[in-house]
Amino acid sequence: MKSGPGRLYEKLVFRGILRRWKKTARRAQSVDLSTLRSIRTRARELRRQIDKVLHVADARLTLPLISSNAMQPPLHSDWAWRPELWRGPLNPTGMAAVRSKATLGDEVTIFHDCRISELTLRQIRNTQEEDLAPFGLRMDVFRFDGSFLSLAINLPNQAVSGLGRNHIVRLSTVVQMEKPLEIFARLNIRHGPNTEQVVRELPRDSGEVAVDFDLAYTKLNEKRVDSMWVDLIFEGPEMNQITLRDATFSRRPRAEL
Repeated sequence: MKSGPGRLYEKLVFRGILRRWKKTARRAQSVDLSTLRSIRTRARELRRQIDKVLHVADARLTLPLISSNAMQPPLHSDWAWRPELWRGPLNPTGMAAVRSKATLGDEVTIFHDCRISELTLRQIRNTQEEDLAPFGLRMDVFRFDGSFLSLAINLPNQAVSGLGRNHIVRLSTVVQMEKPLEIFARLNIRHGPNTEQVVRELPRDSGEVAVDFDLAYTKLNEKRVDSMWVDLIFEGPEMNQITLRDATFSRRPRAEL
């Protein structure tokens, strides 16, 4: 970053350019059309460069900052994680007429059985003061002729390292929707040839909600745990807009009785 005389010179140059364009704006009503066309061409080129700067600046300066991993896991958690979709920008950022088994990033997969898909997914930039995640996921469902719609989130290897029946796994999410609907969260843990499943219904309140999966009530073979994922299942999603502003996962050992 420049300082001293160099920075002062830049300020003076900027003020001169700004004065010249203010004067040009005042003259635009009275100059001849040939001159006005030339002014318009230069103004459009200048606007293109300004828009590029604003686009980058807004992305970098809007809170929460991109790649921010701030979260509030429960006390005594030994692992916490936010998927990449809510943590950093994806490419592409969305899709329309989403087919079943389509992926958004490396960790999120959509499943449905619609004959004609009228479903769109889009990563959005969070800007609300209470947001901790830099990004969110917006899902628009129009006509829905299928029997199920779910979003599968694959959890990383760290989630199952040392996982035991003494653990409680938590999903915390921030949900917004146009009209109320039932959302179920199903935790899947593959151990050897078997898969343990625990289902919880998310509270129907908009805003931050959380569900706990207590593994003490499963038949988990701790020595053969291989992978873990969560399905978010949306009941009756037709003609609704659902926004998941955040999604985090954590685990903690349950209190010994």
